[in-house]
Amino acid sequence: MAGLDWAAMLRAGFRAGGLRPQEVWGLTPAELLLLVGPEKAAAPLGRKGLDALIRHFPDLDGELDE
Repeated sequence: MAGLDWAAMLRAGFRAGGLRPQEVWGLTPAELLLLVGPEKAAAPLGRKGLDALIRHFPDLDGELDE
């Protein structure tokens, strides 16, 4: 399958998953990624990010009357 970093997937299976080579090769790429999780997860929205969203998208009092 083009585009997959097979060496990185093997390392992830060995290190994070504690799997043996034959177990890694028995998984589909999707199963392996699900097992070891994403390399980088998005950080949760903190107060600074929330304040930026509030400034960028202020409430429109009275403009959305139902």
